[in-house]
This record gives sequence, structure tokens and C-alpha cells, in this order.
Amino acid sequence: MTESRTFSAVVCALILLNAVLLGAETYISPGAVTGPFPRVEAFLLTAFTTEITLRAVACVDRPREFFRDPWNVFDLTVVVLTHLPLTQGNATILRVLRLLRVARVARMMPQIRVIVTAVGKSLPGMLGFLALGVLILYVYGMVGWQIFAVHDPERFGTLDRAVITLFLLATFDGIGAAVRDGLEVSPWTLLYYGSYVLFAGLMLINLLIGVVVGSMDEAREAERRRLREGDGPDRERDAGTEPPGGGDPDRFLRERVEVLRRVLEEMESRLAERSDGPGEEVDRPGAGGMGPPGAAGTFGTPATEALPPPAGVGSPTVGVERRVLAPGVSARR
Repeated sequence: MTESRTFSAVVCALILLNAVLLGAETYISPGAVTGPFPRVEAFLLTAFTTEITLRAVACVDRPREFFRDPWNVFDLTVVVLTHLPLTQGNATILRVLRLLRVARVARMMPQIRVIVTAVGKSLPGMLGFLALGVLILYVYGMVGWQIFAVHDPERFGTLDRAVITLFLLATFDGIGAAVRDGLEVSPWTLLYYGSYVLFAGLMLINLLIGVVVGSMDEAREAERRRLREGDGPDRERDAGTEPPGGGDPDRFLRERVEVLRRVLEEMESRLAERSDGPGEEVDRPGAGGMGPPGAAGTFGTPATEALPPPAGVGSPTVGVERRVLAPGVSARR
């Protein structure tokens, strides 16, 4: 039930209602408790508590799977913190927690979930990008302070001002005015601004885009792998189809095994029918062994031969009919 489309649609509608309620509260004076807002907030808190409780009960036999999903941990944290007395008495923290509920809409939409996963996967690469960017800003900030500290103290008077100016120039904000002021100092300042724009404005930005795009591909591949492996009923909701055999994931395997069993039984029955044909050897009491070489009849054609009675038996010699089989035909008793 918790993984059905209907359940997800209802929860998504409640999250959107929570977002609308937060926006509507901005039109009333702070601290005013009027209208239906408190009752609607109490209803939403009860609904979200019931939702996370149902999700936990659905995984009561496998608690590790519940806590392995980061969205479950996030939802549980938000709901538990909302019920704490400390947050109930602090309107700011409570408002922030209510705002975090809106972020839960990413769980209900696979497209947004892929983007959020990509952002999480890109964090290690962004740390390297951040380290490289800080290094470039520091080096160019020191060089800019030495060149423009006297002529342009507003932009490069101190190291922090130089870093802020270069950060804005990396976004191409005010690059024209900075280059014109630099040319008044020396034509060589064009080399300074040109190299900085090349490294910071072009190389770093494209490097960041490459990190995000690579993380997006990894997130999409992880989502496809999760759907391919049949990660519970989420596969039905995200892929828009149900697995063969309805909601039971093991039923499909049982049906395939049953089909294979019927095929094997049919093959055995056909082999049995073929063995019961004219080429089968029929053993009778007292018969044993193959006929001696030179028995009457052509090779592969049933022929009869007279076999002696067992030793110690005083009965007259009685011939026992024996069929000689062609090679490759098994005998059945």
C-alpha cells in the first residue's frame, strides 16, 4: 500500500498543500493565529506522522531496508523534530521544518529524484573544484593587490576586496569596466585579466558543468539499475508497469519453473513412447544377455534365437524369443 501510486499521489498532494499554506501565512501579520491555518497545520502534521508510521510498519520485518533509504531517514527526522517540545516552542525552527517538508516532493517524482541524486554524487567532484577555485582566486588576488592596490583601492585595496572583485569577474560581471581601468595603469594588465578570464571564467565553469553532467549520467544509470533489479514496488510506480504475475515478484519465477517442468515431462513421455516402439527389447523370465554373433536376421532387424535353459533345471529345452536391438536403442525392462 505504501508503495502504490495512489498513496504517493495523496502524500504529494499533502506536501503541495503544506507549501501553499506556508505561502499563505506570509500574507498575515507575524504571530497572528487566525483562520483555519492552525487546524490545517495540525491535520498535515498528523497525516505526515501517519505516513512515516505506515512506511516503518511496512519494513518492520526488514528494518535495515527502511534505514538504508535516505528519504526514509530524512522524512523520519523531519517528523520527529516537529514533535519535539523544543521545536514546538520555537517558531523559526518549526517554520524551517515545515519548509523542509516541501523538499520531500522530490521523493514522489522520479525526475527530481534523479537530479537530487546527481547533486549528491557531484559533491566529491565539487570539493576538488572548490579547492582549485580558491587557489586561483588567492593567487590572482595577491597579484592584483600588488598591481592595483594604489591605483584601484576600491577593488584591490586588500586581499578580501581583491578576492570579491575576482569572484564577480568570474561571472563576467563588470569585466569591461575593470579592463578599461586596468589599461589606464598599463597595457600589460590586459594579460592579467585575459588569463584570469580564461582560467576562472571559462575553464572552471566548464569543469563544474562537466562534473555535474557526469554525476547526472551516474544517477540515471543507478536509477535504471534499480529499476532493472526490481527494487520492490518502486519499480512498478516509476516504470509505470507491473511485474509479470501481478504484485508478487516471485510468481513470475514460479511460472517459469512450472513451464520448464512441463516441457521436461513432455520430453520424457515422448522418449518413453519411442522406447515402447518395435525396436524395444522385451525381457522375459530366464532371458539374459545379447544374442550370439551370427544370429538369424539382418542387423537392426528383430531375430529370434533359442537359448538354453538355466543350469540345473531338468525341464526340456524351451526356446526364449529374444529381439536384437539396433545400436543406440536403449532397452527397458
